[in-house]
Amino acid sequence: MKIVALVGSTRNNSYNLRLAQYVQNKYQEQLNVEILNLKEIPFYDQDIEVNPPAAVKELAHKVAEADAVLWVTPEYNYSIPGVLKNAIDWLSRGERVLVGKPSWIMGASMGGLGTVRAQQHLRDILFSPGVSSPLLPGNEVYVGLVHEKIDEEGNLNHEATELFLDVVVNNFVKWMKQQEAASAVK
Repeated sequence: MKIVALVGSTRNNSYNLRLAQYVQNKYQEQLNVEILNLKEIPFYDQDIEVNPPAAVKELAHKVAEADAVLWVTPEYNYSIPGVLKNAIDWLSRGERVLVGKPSWIMGASMGGLGTVRAQQHLRDILFSPGVSSPLLPGNEVYVGLVHEKIDEEGNLNHEATELFLDVVVNNFVKWMKQQEAASAVK
């Protein structure tokens, strides 16, 4: 199953990037996860949306070709980072490659709540008419106190979090199979 991961932090050693890399490595037998780089995506500009820059075209192409999108978001000021919202703005215009594209969300923070508010805002955005991305239900991944749970190399060292991610990934795979089956019936 081909998954693109969009990480809302552009910092080289961000905890959210490490979380995405953990998923990419640990579950490579079940998922082919490609982490997309959002650093080169310019600010959304309606004046150029019909002929966007190459970085935007590549982003849209990779999202369109993927089976699903994994959103990995930090929480900035009780919401998602601008870089993630900017990517969504580009992806929700033109061909609208997110419409009908299955999604799932996770996020990590050094605080105890682990990106709860950011993920709620992201859900609202994913359900908006220009995006309309079905979301894996009931499997919220909020990794709080991440600095105590993941090391510099991206190794998760918190057994309860590891076991929970195993459950969520298995639920995601089952849900995706259900999505495929429902699409085949139509």
